[in-house]
Amino acid sequence: MKVAVIGVGAMGLAMAGHIKNAGHQVVVTDIDAEKRAEAQANGLQAVETLGEAAQHAEVFIVIVATDDQSRAVTRETLNTGRPGAAIVIAATNNLRTMQELAGEAEAKGFRFVDAPVVFGLQGAKEGVLVSLCGGSADDVAFVEPVLMAYGRAVHHVGPVGAGQLAKTCNNMMHWVSCVANYEVLLLAKRFGIDAQKMREILLDCPAHNVTLKRWDSTRFTWHEKDMDVALDLAQDGGVPLPLFGQVDQLVKRLGPERVKELLYGPEAEYLGERIVPLDNEHGGLG
Repeated sequence: MKVAVIGVGAMGLAMAGHIKNAGHQVVVTDIDAEKRAEAQANGLQAVETLGEAAQHAEVFIVIVATDDQSRAVTRETLNTGRPGAAIVIAATNNLRTMQELAGEAEAKGFRFVDAPVVFGLQGAKEGVLVSLCGGSADDVAFVEPVLMAYGRAVHHVGPVGAGQLAKTCNNMMHWVSCVANYEVLLLAKRFGIDAQKMREILLDCPAHNVTLKRWDSTRFTWHEKDMDVALDLAQDGGVPLPLFGQVDQLVKRLGPERVKELLYGPEAEYLGERIVPLDNEHGGLG
């Protein structure tokens, strides 16, 4: 298939490479000239404008940062692309934005699928992302060969917006696990048990979770955006989520430096307090 990848940051660049390696014809573009140059250096055909990319593409993979960027890219694609082509939003956005853009796409004869991905940058590099798709069964089937080029599974969740809802559910579990993992390992550290050792033990227990397994590579890049989307949807749907109201506040206090310090440092910090391991004399375990 003829594929245009819009946005070639770290994720998009890796995804575009897998699409090309799967035998599809790929052209990429990005507003950042340095990213276009990097894509070109990695053997991809890079063009300066979306209009150039849109001339012959059958599938557009949009991997940008914000809802407004998805709106801008989609609307320009509708003005420059060919009806019948499919626009795939692989970015994490609000489901209402997807419904809005899908209506505009349908009016101009374009297919539209929201297909955010899970397993992050490492999954993109390894080509094992999972796409969570919202759209018609026919549209999802049309784009599936492209999505499978950079992933190991494609899940059709429901109508347009359902993919973003599924991604939000995944993100909520991820961020609540981040907070829970931190507090659990902090307790172990306080009583003198090495936090990294406890982490390794928990990975062999029912408490195992993927977030804990990938703890060293968690970058806390999008936690504020992800939790804002979740709480906006909760308000929109009239669903009380008291736990996640707390998670929203707590996860914003964490970061990769805090996790590294907890796992490998002599002490750790949480909620403004330094937590020092207790020794035998002060109630520690030795």
